[in-house]
Amino acid sequence: MSGMSAGRSAMRMGPAELVQAAAMARRFYLEGKSKIQIAEEFGVSRFKVARVLETALERDLVRIEIRVPAELDAERSDALRARYGLRHAVVVESPAEAEETPDPENLGEVAADLLGELVNEGDVLGLAWGRSTIHMAAALDRLPPCTVVQLTGVYDAGTAERGSVEAVRRAAQVAGGDAHPIYAPMLLPDAATAAALRNQTGIARAFEHFDKVTVACVSIGSWEPGISTVHDMLSDEERAHYASLGVAAEMSAHLFDAEGRRVGRDLGERCITVKADQLRRIPEVVAIAGGQRKGPAIDAVLRSGLVTSLVTDTSAADYLMTAGPAPKSALNRSDPDGV
Repeated sequence: MSGMSAGRSAMRMGPAELVQAAAMARRFYLEGKSKIQIAEEFGVSRFKVARVLETALERDLVRIEIRVPAELDAERSDALRARYGLRHAVVVESPAEAEETPDPENLGEVAADLLGELVNEGDVLGLAWGRSTIHMAAALDRLPPCTVVQLTGVYDAGTAERGSVEAVRRAAQVAGGDAHPIYAPMLLPDAATAAALRNQTGIARAFEHFDKVTVACVSIGSWEPGISTVHDMLSDEERAHYASLGVAAEMSAHLFDAEGRRVGRDLGERCITVKADQLRRIPEVVAIAGGQRKGPAIDAVLRSGLVTSLVTDTSAADYLMTAGPAPKSALNRSDPDGV
């Protein structure tokens, strides 16, 4: 008789068991009570509570759903993080009509939310020039008290107030902290002019904060017109020269080949920008870049070891997941050049 009863119990739960299981599941999943607390309330062992909760899942009495906002692709995000060894990877659904558009504006909105998580009180936040970082700053609505410093000069000094300078001011306003903008072009005619500008009081003060930056936000550009501001600032002859060196990507006026090695280092001598070695020492460097056309450039920069986290979209993520052999972990922060 007991054997038959046990068999029936194994096949289905009676009404009393169902009611008890539902009550235990409610306590555990909704009210946050521990198994020991539930055991004490119902006068059973915690082991029985564990069995009941397990059975409730098996019998579909309890359903657990993992839900994220519709625009976030959790599966691609996790796969991309694992492939490149990133600290954080956030993949945003790219609109079908904008798959070829680099850096959709919604990347900036998601990056703003991510910075709200990553930045802590007392941090120094660095912002490099880029359309995506400008969109990010415009979307910021929360930041703990922190200092904000500009990491690069501007694309066009005439548009500084509407570009990265305004982005730095906006972020500092949200954080209630000090702002250190740079009122200077990113690219200068020669190294001597760039060196002279770096010594100017306001710019030198911003540069003094570069080694104190704890979280940085950067953009990535492909080496083609309209997708790299540095590419667009150079002459045709200069573009051809750097292209001959195998440039695949640009970030903060630093050039990279497809393997993530830095090339054309002489360009940096003419630029107002944070040094690559300084970026490598920053604990958290978040890159914002997306669009299918930017896939190879994003891959190159991730292989450089300068970036720890990425905000991108599904079209770029699909390219990255099949872009050659898996690279070393980005958190290794090693220089592909070995120097």
